[in-house]
Amino acid sequence: MSETETEKTGFYSLTAAMPGNKTFDFADLKGKVVLIVNTASACGFTPQYKGLQALYDKYKDQDFTILGFPCNQFGGQEPLDDAGVAEFCTVNHGVTFPLMKKSDVNGDNTNEVFKFLKSEKSGILGLTRIKWNFEKFLIDKQGNVVQRWASTTTPQAIDAEIAKLLQPSAN
Repeated sequence: MSETETEKTGFYSLTAAMPGNKTFDFADLKGKVVLIVNTASACGFTPQYKGLQALYDKYKDQDFTILGFPCNQFGGQEPLDDAGVAEFCTVNHGVTFPLMKKSDVNGDNTNEVFKFLKSEKSGILGLTRIKWNFEKFLIDKQGNVVQRWASTTTPQAIDAEIAKLLQPSAN
């Protein structure tokens, strides 16, 4: 990669495929706190959708957003197509935060967003691999990946971390 290309890399240079052949441009996230989660509709952690939506509702007017990345790599727990995922999330969990196109978060076809996130923040014991559905990555207003949580960490448990990042800086 040339130096010019290197300068253009980073969180805000990313894009993600959305259903309907749309593209989500991460440059639109500048100045926001972002929580990125790999999701699935038939997982034991699926009820976390409600907690994620509660966080989104609580902070969406304070420069906060959540991006959901449906993935079928863990026990085949996301069998639905993109339209089915959207319907399931809306009807069963009232989800209004953006959901991306179903994609891989591990392996040869890992989407670019998760390649970046895993390179910035490894998991337990330094492993980068996503272990299961509903792993969470928190990005600050400058595009830095500041925290990563396992599936077992509930959305409610990370509320204080989000609130801290949303505080006006002391500068």
